[in-house]
Amino acid sequence: MRGSIFESTMQVRPDDIDMNQHVHASRYQDYVLAARYDQRARCYSMPMEEFLRRRLGWVVHTAHLEYKRPLFMGDSFRLRTHIAEFFDDAVRVNFEILRDHGGKLSCSGWFRYTLVSSATGRAHAIPSDIKEKYSV
Repeated sequence: MRGSIFESTMQVRPDDIDMNQHVHASRYQDYVLAARYDQRARCYSMPMEEFLRRRLGWVVHTAHLEYKRPLFMGDSFRLRTHIAEFFDDAVRVNFEILRDHGGKLSCSGWFRYTLVSSATGRAHAIPSDIKEKYSV
């Protein structure tokens, strides 16, 4: 199953830069998390605040990133995501980060996010209404 592709636009900030004068590897994970936060509200009509109200949250179970080309200070980029697969209590989200200048791929990969109950700290089955909203 492949869900709709959603896109967020971002820009490299000074604190993203490492001693090699390009974006530090760890920041790419932050970019994906920020894009998913944006897209939950804007694209799925299910903002993070709704999950919090239900005492649910998403945690990163696995992250796989493949770095292709570095991003540099001031670069703007598009971050595309789509839900590639549903599990009982998790989703696999594929992503691509593309530089605005030239549209070249900077990084791609996937995250497996597990839905957890904040009451128990344990994995929680994805409710059918959430699965429906995420199935666009």
